[in-house]
Amino acid sequence: MAKPPTTVPSAASPPARLIDGQFSVDITRPIPGAGGGLPAFVAVDRGEGRTGLMAVQVRRYLPVRPLALQTLGGPAFARNGIEELLSPLAYGAAPAPGGEEAGFLICEAPPGPALSVSLRPWAETELLTLVLRPAARALDQLALRGLTHRGIRVDNVFRAGVGHPVVLGCAWATPPAALQPAIAEPPYVAMCHPAARGDGTIADDVYALGVLLLTLALGRVPLAGLSELEITRQKLDLGSLAALVGDHRLGSFLADLLRGMLAEDPDHRPPPALLLDPAAARSRRTAARPPSRAPRPIQIGDMVCWHPRTLAHAVATQPEPGLEVLRTGVVGQWLRRGLGDGPLAVHLEEQIRIRGAMPLPDAPIETEAMLLMRAVAILDPLAPMCWDGLNLWPDGLGTLIAACQDPAVPANVDLAGRVARMISAEGQTAWASHRGDRTDARSPRMDARQLHTLLYLPGPGGGLARLAYQLNPLLPCTSPGLDSRWVAQLAELLPALDAAARRERPVEPVGPAVAGFVAARGDRGLEAAVAQFGNTPGPVGPMAQLRLLARLQARYHPRPLPALGAWVADGADQLLSVFQSRPRRIKLRPKLLELASTGQLTALLTMLDDADTKRNDDRDVQRAARDLALIDSVLVRIGRDGPARAEQARRIGQEVAAGIGLTALATLLMVAALG
Repeated sequence: MAKPPTTVPSAASPPARLIDGQFSVDITRPIPGAGGGLPAFVAVDRGEGRTGLMAVQVRRYLPVRPLALQTLGGPAFARNGIEELLSPLAYGAAPAPGGEEAGFLICEAPPGPALSVSLRPWAETELLTLVLRPAARALDQLALRGLTHRGIRVDNVFRAGVGHPVVLGCAWATPPAALQPAIAEPPYVAMCHPAARGDGTIADDVYALGVLLLTLALGRVPLAGLSELEITRQKLDLGSLAALVGDHRLGSFLADLLRGMLAEDPDHRPPPALLLDPAAARSRRTAARPPSRAPRPIQIGDMVCWHPRTLAHAVATQPEPGLEVLRTGVVGQWLRRGLGDGPLAVHLEEQIRIRGAMPLPDAPIETEAMLLMRAVAILDPLAPMCWDGLNLWPDGLGTLIAACQDPAVPANVDLAGRVARMISAEGQTAWASHRGDRTDARSPRMDARQLHTLLYLPGPGGGLARLAYQLNPLLPCTSPGLDSRWVAQLAELLPALDAAARRERPVEPVGPAVAGFVAARGDRGLEAAVAQFGNTPGPVGPMAQLRLLARLQARYHPRPLPALGAWVADGADQLLSVFQSRPRRIKLRPKLLELASTGQLTALLTMLDDADTKRNDDRDVQRAARDLALIDSVLVRIGRDGPARAEQARRIGQEVAAGIGLTALATLLMVAALG
């Protein structure tokens, strides 16, 4: 692959949106195959005029790696950084080819094509000089900075041409190893959900580098044509080196080197510093022997298991038949008779018996998942954490929760439920307790408790949406109304909400996803404003919505928000209902509509929260209450004296009627007398 063109657009072209105030993305100039599995485009440095840059488009629900950007990012590091690595420079949002906004990671462009473009068998000298040593130098520098690469594979390693050393490609625009095929990862990583593989250790990169060396030595990708699941199973059953090499004969030097690099136990793999001297790395013969196989296998679902490693994998990936076999006692008998491992059988049976007798209250699913998780950890201490058929490394839980937010994947609903149950039961703590000295149980315990607390916070301030933003500081807001915007910071939220309200008047601008985003990225004041939404499902009151929007406007966006103001005007009657005086509501309504039309939400909230106005309203209410009480007392008195007044009225009526009758009679007599 040739270097991307480096010409700068003419001054007559419209100004492009700059990332980090310096870089623009030219979406009309894609760079095929350069982004490590993601779309890549030419990037232009409008600040320092650097050339040879690219912009890698980020997937919305697979966030970038913030620690790598913080540690490796910036032009200063790029000038004095790692030569054998495509280092990140900046990250931000820009228009994507579809017209929507997307996140882009700016980094150096590859010096040439990927190694996969022209696969051929490489000589051993080439492998050591042009691949192993430069890659080991890059990994050694990453290890010194506490980072891993997790993207070493044949289509993400590049070189300028024949005779040039390789350069490791971009691996920072997705979660660690999210795009890695099963062939390039240890089986205990490949079996995990792609978004939940975690940062891992530099030993995982050494393994991937060993697979790369083997691929180049063979001139083809090993185990090509097999599914990801079948590749993982073969590695577990035969051992990685035996499964990958097959019947091919390697030189003794390379075979000894790969035996260490592809060891199943990461503690047995040579560190990158030792790989800089291949002869020394070759002499370190510490790779574990293949596991002992039983004379007869045990069947779990559709998997035939010959040793505990494959048994653990079968139980982890097929929970229903695995649970049935564990509870029948067949596994314990097989471990004793087939493998002669009585202590392992006793330990496993004790855990099954104890945990089976101690179910979690009102949680049969969690009880079964916990039992399976403990069984897998006992059978294979190298295995990742399993929970109800889900395999993950706990440090990848945050990116897994982010992936669960993708509504385009129907299976995410079930996946999110399993993740929530795992956090609720604090399964990470139980898993770590069975890992011995491989995991410090104190850190998972603290993390599990914090996650449990956030999961059960009332209202939209808690739940998986809150955890997604809390654990992924660069994840954009995933609210359905913001599909075309890339909102990763609170300062970007209000303009995006106003633009969304301009397209379609919302029922409520701040939905659950937006509320969780604000609670995670804001301070305690904003979190308290989100907490006022309450824990009742359904639309949130306009006053609580306005209070949060006004606080955001005051802190991050003092400019008018006319579309959100129009939404406020639609709910004017509900907002004015905070005042009980009808004349005052009538009086304030024109002012509220005026402020709403200008988009001044902060001033509008100030009017509704004005202390003097509220005091006057309270006085009017008290005065009206006194008048009402007086009227009620008069009515009560009238009601109490009613019978006496009726009797008096009856007597007076009778007397008046008698008087009128006598007067009429006298008049008739006088008329008759006079003739």
